[in-house]
Amino acid sequence: MQQLEEKSRNNLFLIDNTANPAPLGLCAFGMTTILLSLHNAGITGLTSPIVAMAVFYGGLAQLIVGLMEWKKNNTFGMVTFGSFGIFWISFAGILVLPALGLATGPTPVDLAAFLAVWGILIIGLFICSLKMHRLLQVTLAMVVLLVVLLVAANLTGDHLIHTIAGITGIIAGGLALYMGIGAVINEIYGSRVLPV
Repeated sequence: MQQLEEKSRNNLFLIDNTANPAPLGLCAFGMTTILLSLHNAGITGLTSPIVAMAVFYGGLAQLIVGLMEWKKNNTFGMVTFGSFGIFWISFAGILVLPALGLATGPTPVDLAAFLAVWGILIIGLFICSLKMHRLLQVTLAMVVLLVVLLVAANLTGDHLIHTIAGITGIIAGGLALYMGIGAVINEIYGSRVLPV
């Protein structure tokens, strides 16, 4: 009985020495956002590299990171990365399902509604980030702005707004990618090489 109590007490002090999953999630979000935003800015087409990136890196990788954040007892990380992972998989579905004849293609109003609902979540995440570091706050503020611009572009059909949304997305994705890479560089070098 005493051994069982001692073992139970020791389990309370288990140390989590697994790797930090957040840099993977940040890189996945950043790179996928940049790639789609290059299309929104009118630089590239909406082709298979974007769909593949949305499914596998933006989608699957972030979903896995969300589960890893759950294991680390990080609710914000779980909700953020898990949600963005599902967002990217859903986005790919919006493109692929009509092409396969499994659903009707979305109207601009449909896309605006889809983005607006996600925008509500992102505003909530931004509010959470106000208790976190400044770079994360700025990144999520840019993502909120990106969603607002994309909703406006879909509702108005204004090409200029869509282009500005693309530029905003490139910035937002770049900030997330910087945070992800910066965290890895700082860990490898054992010091704050990049401010993140």
